[in-house]
Amino acid sequence: MLPNGYSDVPGSKLAAVVTCLEMRERPALRPERSAVPWTLRRVVEPRTEWYRDLFRRVGLEWLWFSRLTMPRSELEQILGNPDVEIHALEVDGHDEGLLELDFRQAGQCELAFFGVTRTVQGTGAGRWLMNRALEQAWSRPIERLWVHTCTHDHPQALAFYLRTGFLAYARRIEIADDPRLIGLAPADAAAHIPIINRT
Repeated sequence: MLPNGYSDVPGSKLAAVVTCLEMRERPALRPERSAVPWTLRRVVEPRTEWYRDLFRRVGLEWLWFSRLTMPRSELEQILGNPDVEIHALEVDGHDEGLLELDFRQAGQCELAFFGVTRTVQGTGAGRWLMNRALEQAWSRPIERLWVHTCTHDHPQALAFYLRTGFLAYARRIEIADDPRLIGLAPADAAAHIPIINRT
């Protein structure tokens, strides 16, 4: 049991509140733009450099770090697993969105990574990509689709997932090294989360 009140976090660390969400049945798709300029492209066994570049471009502003700190061999095992689907949102020949679906647990799918770059934010690309995610996930015989988001994510992310049909089932605290202080992200990334450069 965690005590009530405040707890100090070292300046070199970040603390985030993580919300875990799930859906147990296929939802109706929410309205999306018609005649869109983007397409969804499945990337089978993507190159690690390509993946990490898109991961950074989508997640840098939200301090995504897990796939940057992961050993290369471990990441390559995930990316090469036939039960892990990697998709890119493509716009005019450029990859501007990442969708990763993890089916490695029988009967379930984790929406492991989902997001679009700043280039297409606010255009409806996120809703379009989510509808494709739901179609892809529920095309398999699953009983549960789950995802988690945190307070470092886009400020509308949690509401977006709830509107999509996910229900919150758990809340956690995540403590991690600030990726800006260990060379994984530039110091000016995620300006909404100030650096506290103390130990």
